[in-house]
Amino acid sequence: MHWALQKSLETFFGIGNNTSGRLMSRFNIHPTCRVGELANKQVLDLTAVLSDMKIENDLRREVLNDIKRMKETGTYRGRRHALGLPVRGQRTRTQIKTPVKLNRMERRL
Repeated sequence: MHWALQKSLETFFGIGNNTSGRLMSRFNIHPTCRVGELANKQVLDLTAVLSDMKIENDLRREVLNDIKRMKETGTYRGRRHALGLPVRGQRTRTQIKTPVKLNRMERRL
């Protein structure tokens, strides 16, 4: 493929810039390396590490379960999630339209 390896690793849910950089330095892969330039051993090593990490649907499910648990226990954050309001202390007197729109729908797996 023509993508840089670091950017292609970041396409996985749960792997960001920092984690992809650490993975590449762990296996001594140059930061500008492309996916097609990897040796078979490097590909196998990366897939082995990625299979052990909690990414994609496993991580999404864990986040949704955490939110569900907060709602059931009645914590402040759980109540804010249930009402579709900002959870992390943002102001709500003005400019709350975006969080209300985004927090209204729950994602389904």
